Amino acid sequence: MTVSDNFDENVKWFESAFEDCGDIVSRIFPVGHFKQARIFVIYIDNMADSAFISLNVMENFMMGIREVSPEMPIIEKDIYEALRDGGLTVADISESETLEEAALSIMSGDMAVFIEFGEKALIVSSKGFLSRGVTTAETEVVVQGSKEAFSEVIRTNTCLIRRRIRDINLKVKQLKIGRRSQTDIALVYLKGIVREDILAEVLRRLKGIDIDALPDSGYIEQLIADDWKSPFPQGQMTERPDTAAAAILEGRIAIIVDNSPFALLVPVTLNTFFQSAEDYYQHFAIMSFMRIMRFIAGAVAMCLPALYIALTSYHPSMIPMFLTFKMAGSRQGVPLPAFGEIIIMDLAFELLREAGIRLPNAMGGAIGIVGGLIVGQAAVEAGFVSPVVVIVIAITGIAGFTITHNSLVGAFRLLKYLLIILSAMLGLFGFWLGLLAVLIHLVSLRSFGIPYMFPFTSGEANGGTDIKDSLLRFPIFSMKKRPIFASPGDLRRMNNNPTTAKDGADSNNMPL
Repeated sequence: MTVSDNFDENVKWFESAFEDCGDIVSRIFPVGHFKQARIFVIYIDNMADSAFISLNVMENFMMGIREVSPEMPIIEKDIYEALRDGGLTVADISESETLEEAALSIMSGDMAVFIEFGEKALIVSSKGFLSRGVTTAETEVVVQGSKEAFSEVIRTNTCLIRRRIRDINLKVKQLKIGRRSQTDIALVYLKGIVREDILAEVLRRLKGIDIDALPDSGYIEQLIADDWKSPFPQGQMTERPDTAAAAILEGRIAIIVDNSPFALLVPVTLNTFFQSAEDYYQHFAIMSFMRIMRFIAGAVAMCLPALYIALTSYHPSMIPMFLTFKMAGSRQGVPLPAFGEIIIMDLAFELLREAGIRLPNAMGGAIGIVGGLIVGQAAVEAGFVSPVVVIVIAITGIAGFTITHNSLVGAFRLLKYLLIILSAMLGLFGFWLGLLAVLIHLVSLRSFGIPYMFPFTSGEANGGTDIKDSLLRFPIFSMKKRPIFASPGDLRRMNNNPTTAKDGADSNNMPL
């Protein structure tokens, strides 16, 4: 419905639309010298900054525009223009031609102003709702590097990225998704570096979402995924602004959802989930070792219990004889087969993990450690499980905590049970059959056209440079080109190596 030239009709529409809304603040008053003009202001208490409105809007309107003499003949159209251009000491002002658009701005924290004889509504940016502010990262903790984390306010999050990328080509494209929630969505990318076909595809999928409400960025990840049946994450969730900025500089797109402290990065590969922000802040040799450990931990978290079942139940001859005797001695009196032992202990560990997450931070860690020790020791003493099984489950759980992204850990935890069942049924044949099925799925999976297993497959597609930031992290000066995500027209991010002693003067002969 368009804004009516009848002032009273506009007022009645808002009174009807916001009926029984006790948090709505509205007022009608005459304007200074223009006694024949009335103004209607409306906003939501605590979502708009009341002090800002009183100082920059209400006072100016009530006092009127001092530069205009009351004796001057006033045309009705001039009243609206004069008040719009000279009655507000506010920088961010826009106009709305429809009442629905004005109502949406009000529900977003702005104030709507209706001036008599005006055919549009003035929208004053007055957002002042409470927020958590910039806090410390909790899920992606690093020893060295930025400690900042995203908050639930979309403008705070885009500001944190702009602080790190001061480039006029950094674009923040804004959308609204959700028929009822009208949630603000921001696509942050670097024009010229992002692939235009990927950007167009992301926009197409986002605009195709038709849903009542969008509470969190996790909804976006599921709704725009290439393969919804896959347990592997097809979008990278991050709470770190430096991680999001680094991804944008590589040609990826950050999707920021209002009311969510996590940004969604697309496209992704399996390799990106084994990378950490800290990998690039310390020496490449140290971080390469840590990255190898993460890959090993991922394999252990998914495969170790199934491998234990296959070897002990079907292929004990593959275990060294001394170790076989030890394991056989520890299993004397245990009434359950290896499959039953693994399932019972693993489910107990999963329950302890969930309990530790739901409990307050001070108690969660203690419950996880003490509960694991007590349950494991009690199960061994009662003869339900062998000590070796407790060790296997403990190592599996620790390996899962080593991986930096929880969404990938969830995929490994789920596939672990598939391998356990196949190993219990078919031994090592079932174990390798399950692994082969997982690898075939990973090779066939894509994220917005990018192979999920890149650069381990099709690594030559980008000149083979992406392998320098995969299993090993090469020195920074050797990674001159951007990854496969970037536009082919702008792949170079570094031109020359930094000046070193071997390139210039001998550092040992420099004068003190």
